[in-house]
Amino acid sequence: MGVQENGNGLVGGKNKYKRMDSDALEEDIVLSSNHQDQEGVYVEKRDTKIYLLACAIFASLNSVLLGYVESICKIKFCTSLVVISKRFLDVGVMSGAILFIKEDLKISEVQEEVLVGILSIISLLGSLAGGKMSDAIGRKWTIAFATLVFQSGAAIMTLAPSFAILMSGRILAGVGIGFGVMIAPVYIAEISPTAVRGSLTSFPEIFINLGILLGYISNYAFSGLPVHINWRVMLGIGILPSVLMGVALFVIPESPRWLVGQNRIEEARTVLSKTNNSEKEAEERLAEIQLAADLANSEKHEAKAVWQELLKPSPAVRKMLITGCGIQCFQQITGIDATVYYSPTIFKDAGIKSETHLLAATVAVGFTKTFFILIAIFLIDNVGRKPLLYVSTIGMTVSLLSLSLTLSFMSDEKFGIELAILSVCANVAFFSVGIGPVCWVLSSEIFPQRLRAQASALGAVGSRVSSGAVSMSFLSVSAAITVGGTFFVFSVISALSVAFVHTCVPETKGKSLEQIEMMFQNGGELQSGEVELGDVEVQRLVQKE
Repeated sequence: MGVQENGNGLVGGKNKYKRMDSDALEEDIVLSSNHQDQEGVYVEKRDTKIYLLACAIFASLNSVLLGYVESICKIKFCTSLVVISKRFLDVGVMSGAILFIKEDLKISEVQEEVLVGILSIISLLGSLAGGKMSDAIGRKWTIAFATLVFQSGAAIMTLAPSFAILMSGRILAGVGIGFGVMIAPVYIAEISPTAVRGSLTSFPEIFINLGILLGYISNYAFSGLPVHINWRVMLGIGILPSVLMGVALFVIPESPRWLVGQNRIEEARTVLSKTNNSEKEAEERLAEIQLAADLANSEKHEAKAVWQELLKPSPAVRKMLITGCGIQCFQQITGIDATVYYSPTIFKDAGIKSETHLLAATVAVGFTKTFFILIAIFLIDNVGRKPLLYVSTIGMTVSLLSLSLTLSFMSDEKFGIELAILSVCANVAFFSVGIGPVCWVLSSEIFPQRLRAQASALGAVGSRVSSGAVSMSFLSVSAAITVGGTFFVFSVISALSVAFVHTCVPETKGKSLEQIEMMFQNGGELQSGEVELGDVEVQRLVQKE
């Protein structure tokens, strides 16, 4: 389907489109991306801004659980860290409740590894199932289901008298986390106005880091309690965000795009009136969403199951999948989890001997990661997705190469130690300001309504699998080619990610979700890494059969 712009600013060629209603014959309604002033600056009513912020925060609460549960239940997979004191272990990301569970329930090392590793496996299965469920029952009630399942799992874990019951609770919690982490970016992207969609969709990534921080605090605060109580309190605290999420269900609306897909137009109009600055703007957004839904119906996409369309994609969907799933995988295979989880190992290899200095350097990494994610929120809708990805991937490539050379040639030297710390902090900073949050934003906004949930779930699975592969292979690969050699490999992969961004990632800043869909469908091949919609504006048109 080609897209042209005639002299009157209309989309489509002669006799190719018809108006949705007769009123549009008298007045062309251009669907602008945002409510803007004369200089193009986004203008937002205070009440609308507060409401959108509340919706984004509440929808992201399940992401807190992922960070929290992982931080208090991660186990050390490397024997080299055993020499670090228990004082460090109690606040490190690779430790926590698992230490006390092992002592209290007398579980074996194999059971310990299964208990920790099962979360990643079950959560990715939950994400896959969550995509289909959210299409069936709605985004809001998928969030509610995730909350209920996690609460049940957390309660079972907290009261578990044996390993078997603890595992059953862990499995339920993993399902809930999988559902919640998948649906949050999709939901936020679908309710957010174009001009703030990037910032708000970044919230789940921020909340994961907040959950990790809360896990550190919980480990430290409750480690002094009796061994049969402390880990139960740590796990029980994790119920609180999901309780808040239950309360939030009375506040947050259903996704207007899902409502339109269910032909619940009046409900969608009500939601849009709350999330946009004026009734006129809400009507424009509604017309644009209906346009996309009508085009999908006219092309008979519903006749083909979603998974069939994903497994045998059209050229446009193939480009979307390459972009969405590719950026998710590159986010992880550049080694960010290895950098964060094994930072003590990296710093020991660089020559740091003092446990206090190891702790300080590791805390600096965590602080840097969180701080730069906050910076990304303010940049993503102003600078754009693609410029941030360029800065991020190029900066990570340089940082990883610097770390590789430092560990290989300057270990045990004062300057080498300082450069190693600087390189690790720079790597997580560049990650957090770009590819960390941006990949979730992109994967939630580039797919069309009919595919968005399940395609985003597929990307989330790719991210989790890549993360697990890197985390579990880091030590064995490092033993084979040294830690410095491993980070050289990461730097090469990061360099490839720069080429991927240039070739396959379009700029989506300032475009509605429906405009982004048209951009992929009508932009032809991804040439020179640039796919732009330009000044073509979506209007109230539907394609003739």
